Amino acid sequence: MIGLLGSGSWATAIVKILLEDSKRRIAWWVREEEAIPTLIEEKHNPLYLSEAYIDTSRTDISSDLNEVIEKSDILYLVVPSAFVDKALNGVSGEVLRQKRIVSAVKGIVPETNQIITDYLHSRFDLDYNQMCVVSGPSHAEEAARQKLTYLTMASPNQDFAEEVRKQMGCHYIKTTYSTDMLGIECAAVLKNIYAIAAGMCKGLGYGDNIIAVLISNATQEMTDFMQAMAPIEIRQLENFAYLGDLLVTCYSQFSRNRTFGNMVGYGYSIKGAQLEMKMVAEGYYAVKGIQKIMNDKGLKLPIVEAVYDILYKRKSPEKRMKQVIANLH
Repeated sequence: MIGLLGSGSWATAIVKILLEDSKRRIAWWVREEEAIPTLIEEKHNPLYLSEAYIDTSRTDISSDLNEVIEKSDILYLVVPSAFVDKALNGVSGEVLRQKRIVSAVKGIVPETNQIITDYLHSRFDLDYNQMCVVSGPSHAEEAARQKLTYLTMASPNQDFAEEVRKQMGCHYIKTTYSTDMLGIECAAVLKNIYAIAAGMCKGLGYGDNIIAVLISNATQEMTDFMQAMAPIEIRQLENFAYLGDLLVTCYSQFSRNRTFGNMVGYGYSIKGAQLEMKMVAEGYYAVKGIQKIMNDKGLKLPIVEAVYDILYKRKSPEKRMKQVIANLH
């Protein structure tokens, strides 16, 4: 059986996608126990993507994480990165090593400063061959509305990736395969940070012209970071798993990271912007971890550093982004 851990927007969208196979039954861990009765009765998640129909007659929904893990062979991990360590606290490594893991998390585990697959490898001794990463561009809102979406399944284990492709592929989800699991994970983390930067520029009054130049510079920073973290001879950045995901996160109305950055640029305090948003802006947590990795590896990523300075050192968004823009090329 397939098990899914998480109940946010992307988790809800993936449940809907997996249930497009009318013969499939899944186990679903929903942390908010109070939401489960409404979800089962009304066949909609009352907290996220409430317009998405969920066939709850084919879902075993539980607030008991270990129960869902025990009954599942393949686990889709779709918990915000900031809460992954807390969610998996108390889970047996021996039990988890008997599973295969699909990560649809786009962020860094703050407690260990690791991307998800590295965290699962070091924390639970999972082999990389039993893991697969799902990457976009893939806003949950569009996938839930059955808008055509392309996904990449990245894993060193092609057989497992092909199995995940078959599970998620349907008339509105098209899939492809990549071996660059670590690189694609890094790109998925960074694009949220760059979306915050793009949102800040928008909130500060800059137009699309300069934001396009900002994003062009971001692609070079992404290339440098991915090569430092997961060096390979050839990496085609124009692939939609890299550039496509970056573009949609920086420009889309559904981008929570762009929205968060826009609010900060417009004048909201960091706390005020977080309270105003219902969903988690992964880039807020990611930029702290990426900054530490940059320091450890001696990397210079000016846009990432500016976002970090604004969010964690409380530097002026106007002054700090002006410095970045003055040095774009």
